Amino acid sequence: MASTLQLSFPTSASDYFTRTKKTRTPRHLQIVFSSPQPNFQRGEEDSHQPYHCRNEGKPHVILVERYGNGTAKRFLVDDALQLETIYEEHTPRSNKSQFSSTNLYWLPDTIKDFILPAGFPGSVSNDYLQYMLLQFPTNVTAWICQTLVTSSLLKAVGVGSFSGSTAAASAAAIRWVSKDGIGALGRLFIGGRFGNLFDDDPKQWRLYADFIGSAGSIFDLTTPLYPAYFLPLASLGNLTKAVARGLKDPSFRVIQYHFAISGNLGEVAAKEEVWEVTAQLLGLGLGVLILDTPGLVRSYPILAITWMGTRLLHLWLRYQSLSVLQFNTINLKRARILVKSHVLHSSVPGITDCNREENILLWQRFIKPRIIFGVPLEEIMGGERSVSTLKALMKLYEKEKFILVVNKQQIEFEVLVSFKVGATGMSVLRSLWQTYWLHEKWDSFGDAFDQLAQSLKEMDDNFEDFIQQLNMTGWDTQQINLKVPKEISIDELDPI
Repeated sequence: MASTLQLSFPTSASDYFTRTKKTRTPRHLQIVFSSPQPNFQRGEEDSHQPYHCRNEGKPHVILVERYGNGTAKRFLVDDALQLETIYEEHTPRSNKSQFSSTNLYWLPDTIKDFILPAGFPGSVSNDYLQYMLLQFPTNVTAWICQTLVTSSLLKAVGVGSFSGSTAAASAAAIRWVSKDGIGALGRLFIGGRFGNLFDDDPKQWRLYADFIGSAGSIFDLTTPLYPAYFLPLASLGNLTKAVARGLKDPSFRVIQYHFAISGNLGEVAAKEEVWEVTAQLLGLGLGVLILDTPGLVRSYPILAITWMGTRLLHLWLRYQSLSVLQFNTINLKRARILVKSHVLHSSVPGITDCNREENILLWQRFIKPRIIFGVPLEEIMGGERSVSTLKALMKLYEKEKFILVVNKQQIEFEVLVSFKVGATGMSVLRSLWQTYWLHEKWDSFGDAFDQLAQSLKEMDDNFEDFIQQLNMTGWDTQQINLKVPKEISIDELDPI
């Protein structure tokens, strides 16, 4: 297996922390070597031992940057204080009992991330996997029955008959089920790819679900204009509405959990069903009355305009209903509001005021100041592979579970954050507090290192007061929905 060894001549930390917009290109020598079993590829336990203890006089590992796909980059320093990096590929563990293990080492990481919750098996109860393995064939048999029933329903309305040829009914059933199957792909994609988003911001995703569902209804609305393209239009409509349902169902379950403060989630869900079915019956009745209006059925433009007006009213009402929700948990949007208020005014807003200020529609990437989480260490160092720079950063953030710097290559204020192994939601909250303090006090012409050190001192002096105010105003500091990016994490092994 080929690995890459990069050696860079050291530069001083002051070069990095005092430059403004000019970035020096570091000089380094790249050597590619091959070895069937490199010495640096060892077991998990061996990788946490000081490297110099095993190889006297040779470069020793000071930290490891681990990636979500199982690969890693080791940062080494030799006796001449030169910084080297070694890329280590992921090698699956060989274990005869792994097929029966709940860790599922035999399953590719891409598939595990797609079908299982993040942090599995530690993030779910012990019976989760066994239930899902039995639930899967249960659902398969249910949809087989649904397909057969669909064929019978089509026969009942005149498509084929039991006494005559059933080919027409079967063909129609296949086309109808294919339409539903294409739609199901949307739910599959949303659940597998974006399942970790709904706990953070259920209000936003519930509203986006209605926007996407509205787009799906437009495809259905255009089928009378293009009857020859009924199947592709209906399939696109089903696909889009299935994506919307994939966003709606998980986000609304989070909202239901928020309502059930007495642990009565089942009852809350049942009563919500009563409200929804009552609204469904009333809506169906009003829809029938509208369709019975003389001239409306014959006039497609009037029908489309009526749908558009009703849909816009629906979206406005959805926004209003989500705006009244008052979560006492801390997600990234509310954390920004709380931290900004504390940095500026030494106080935090209450639950009602903060939820009212929270912008449901706004994406995180458009919120200022801009924060990029989960940044590689070399990008944190500004591209300069300097031992002194790395040593200064490690020393500065030795008490924190993250490393934060200001990106001086951007005109607008932007911070880069990389998290260490063991970082939690509280670590993310602390990085937010430091970010907003720097945003208010940052001097582009000042010494960056001194400003970072001053921000950490201010955070040490004021963060405890921030947490106390959160508790006094009713915020749940035990449930902080600030997720640490798992794609990259820094594991400190040995000081320089």
